[in-house]
Amino acid sequence: MYLTHLSLTNFRLFSRLDMDVPRRILLLLGSNAQGKTSLLESIYYLATFTSFHAMSDKQLLNFVATSEELTVARLVAAYQRGDRQHKLEVRLIQDSNGNGGSRLRKEVLLDGVKTPVNQVVGHFNAVIFLPQMTRILEGGPEERRRYLNLASAQADPFFTQALSEYNQAITQRNALLKLLAERGGDASQLDYWDEVLTSRGARIMHSRILAIQEIEQLAIRIHEQLSGGKEVIRLNYQPSYDPLTKPEGQFSLPMQTSAQRDGFSLKQLQQGFAEKLKQVRNEEIMRGVTTVGPHRDEMRIICNGIDLTDFGSRGQLRTAILSLKLAEVDWLKAKTTQWPVLLLDETLAELDVDRRQFLMNYLEKAEQAILTTTDLNLFSTSFVEKCEQWQITSGSVSILDKDL
Repeated sequence: MYLTHLSLTNFRLFSRLDMDVPRRILLLLGSNAQGKTSLLESIYYLATFTSFHAMSDKQLLNFVATSEELTVARLVAAYQRGDRQHKLEVRLIQDSNGNGGSRLRKEVLLDGVKTPVNQVVGHFNAVIFLPQMTRILEGGPEERRRYLNLASAQADPFFTQALSEYNQAITQRNALLKLLAERGGDASQLDYWDEVLTSRGARIMHSRILAIQEIEQLAIRIHEQLSGGKEVIRLNYQPSYDPLTKPEGQFSLPMQTSAQRDGFSLKQLQQGFAEKLKQVRNEEIMRGVTTVGPHRDEMRIICNGIDLTDFGSRGQLRTAILSLKLAEVDWLKAKTTQWPVLLLDETLAELDVDRRQFLMNYLEKAEQAILTTTDLNLFSTSFVEKCEQWQITSGSVSILDKDL
């Protein structure tokens, strides 16, 4: 899979961009705050329909354009998937809500046809590397759940809708739990929301179980190469509801081998989750909140028996994230039969010489990679010679002639 054309209107710094995208490796050059990362953000948005920087879609609109009563941001990509050419367009439309404020709506068109977002996620695939992605390891459980959600959404066509419906059910169920806690009432009112929660939750759990197991096997191989065979990385899934039963009286310890949960069917996961909700119903009513489910799942990254979230050095964190993201690339390729577009934002600046060379060698295998940098000296001369180069200055793009 690879981009052939990208058009941006009123997106971030770009009031207008319309460029053919080179097939193999593209280097985006420029000083800081010129729009390099925003260009990567636009491409990743077309894969996931969410931003890795913005808290809301409104923040993606060009600031100058928002002074108008009606603002439309457009992201349009032409891309090759297998033997077919496709066109994906996203429109972010902000207008007045009639009460002195504004509202924003999102429209998605695939090959000219308006299509719900949850049916388009995963049609165009991309994997992004950012310097701040060590927060997947350093941050709270919500960072690791977000990583899993974004990866799974591109590989599992049912995941996005299941997650959306699960989150809506959590909101409704929590409101009902709070009402029951404050005013009392018939607890059987929870039965409907329990049914929605467990059916969608089982779908999410099943996807995560398989994703973690498959990504782990790929990450182990990559991490072994990056560490010269000195380190073994493991992904330890800790589901809020665990279908595996733990013998009574045993403590939970970091696992050196993966727990095998892939043998559980969707039906078994749903039934077990439903039974767990029944067991904790009285407690949840007292607390007014849903305490069990995929919204409280955790994943820990273990290296040579050390939990990197708590004890990893800066170098270990960088190596682990590189292993994890490259494993994600290989995993998406295996799941979709297509190379995802690789997006790397100042990634080489965070790596030592050996890991830089490993990454450059890896990129030469990919179908398409787009990298940002402020310093060409981070790359080998032979690598730079194989790349097309764009200069980005204040949201304007010019193609550089390498022969000059």
